[in-house]
Amino acid sequence: MEVYERRTGENGELVLRGDGRHFEIISNGVFLMDTRAGESERLLVRAALERVARPSRVLVGGLGVGFSLAEALRSPRTEAVTVIEREPAIIGWHATYLRPYSGGALDDPRVRVERADLLGWLRTTTLTYDVLCLDIDNGPDWTVTEGNAALYGPAGLDLLAGRLRPGGVLSVWSAGAAPVFEALLRERFTGVSAHAVPVARGEPDVVYLASTSSA
Repeated sequence: MEVYERRTGENGELVLRGDGRHFEIISNGVFLMDTRAGESERLLVRAALERVARPSRVLVGGLGVGFSLAEALRSPRTEAVTVIEREPAIIGWHATYLRPYSGGALDDPRVRVERADLLGWLRTTTLTYDVLCLDIDNGPDWTVTEGNAALYGPAGLDLLAGRLRPGGVLSVWSAGAAPVFEALLRERFTGVSAHAVPVARGEPDVVYLASTSSA
């Protein structure tokens, strides 16, 4: 793997490396994401939008390599997408190395990118959404920073529910099953489901879907 760029990010070192065909993002020496597949990241958005039978405003937490954002823009139901990404390096790479994977989505007039910490942004915004897609960690049980863990507890789920419109859908990406988190979802939301997506190595990725009450 060749190192293309090395940056100091909001939470330490970020490295973009590639083999000539695909890229990987490494955070403080730990693999974060790559461009090899993307099936579960696309499902994160697609399955949520399919549950909302109206034109939708979408919030994507975590830009990543752009699979989720690109999927949101493919849907005819998507009116607008807000992306929350705290790492300026990742946003910048979508103008160069990662642009093919997001399909140049950052240039789409429906897209607004906020460079911010998702938890802090959710605590201060008054905006609400039809779909909220969360992919800022390797899952509820394996967060990139300790502070992110608050999103997956009861108070965090109440905060997320408060940013959804009636009948809205929360979707959460995880690099494996998270039964404790699923139980918390079932206490707070309706129509909770878990969708496993096989991967080349290791346990399947899991996308969790949960709906708010329609009234």
